[in-house]
Amino acid sequence: MTTTPNIGSDLYLANAPKKVKETGNGNLGKDAFLQLMIAQLQHQDPTAPTDNSEFIAQMAQFTTLEQMQNMSAGIEKLVDMQGQSQLIEYAGFLGRTVSWTALTEEKNEAGDFLTESGSNTITGIKYVDGVPVFTLDNEKEITPGNIAGLALAGQATESNSLVQASTLIGKTVSYLLDELTQTSKVTAVSTKEGKLLYTLADGTQIDSSKLTSVSE
Repeated sequence: MTTTPNIGSDLYLANAPKKVKETGNGNLGKDAFLQLMIAQLQHQDPTAPTDNSEFIAQMAQFTTLEQMQNMSAGIEKLVDMQGQSQLIEYAGFLGRTVSWTALTEEKNEAGDFLTESGSNTITGIKYVDGVPVFTLDNEKEITPGNIAGLALAGQATESNSLVQASTLIGKTVSYLLDELTQTSKVTAVSTKEGKLLYTLADGTQIDSSKLTSVSE
């Protein structure tokens, strides 16, 4: 009687482990190229050395490869410098007031996206995927393409002017009232219809055009 050995499923040809051929990343750097050339020279047949023209052609390939890599590095550096230059340029927008327009996610009856607009001060700037993004004082973010107008450098906004004017509170000012020079102390500062108003100790309100002098 012949005994047939049991064959487990792990011995089936279909379940046999397969060898995976490992390959490199397909990129040949200049250092690897140079090492390959040196190895070729070291192992060449002394009776049939590498032809000079072939060696010169390989050196030309090596030089071209090195120049391309240097050029690529130079371009990357140039792009980085341009990005830094733009960032410095856009940094001049900080603190300035811009008028802007942007699309919303809402649509009208015709299916067109609605727009929103406003006038705000830029409080921050950052780069997102290489695109400058401005943060406004209302926390909204816009890009340069959304900007419709820019206030002149040095032009103060109403809020900034109010802050500056508040430094006169508690100080004595001289002002013209009915063509007479009066003197009083500033107790408060406010705005009305875009004009700064100074409230004096006696309750009188005057605008900055009436002021003639300021003293402690």
